[in-house]
Amino acid sequence: MESEIGQKDASAGALLPGTLDLLILNTLARGARHGHAIIRFIEQTSGEKIRVEEGALYPALHRMEARGWVTAEPGISENKRRAKFYKLTEEGSKQLSNENRHWNQVTEAIGRILQASAS
Repeated sequence: MESEIGQKDASAGALLPGTLDLLILNTLARGARHGHAIIRFIEQTSGEKIRVEEGALYPALHRMEARGWVTAEPGISENKRRAKFYKLTEEGSKQLSNENRHWNQVTEAIGRILQASAS
């Protein structure tokens, strides 16, 4: 099943709320990137199973910047265009740890429910 973050049709398999933040923070933990590079990394790493729309990415990045989880600096992208490069802050690293812990708890709980349903 392919999921698209930022889609309007929830029946198409939208991801759990908060998942986009986790994916962005995890991506930026690997180094500073501009928006399109974040999208490409998530899509390529997921085997094209997760698609991120710009209309969901940039509001999330701006929210994270306002919370102090990321900083943005101007730079030049690989195709020689001006772009904002987002970088994880120390507070963002702490949030990533919290998000990972929460994700593990949720997926463990879902796994238990699915195992109970299969019995």
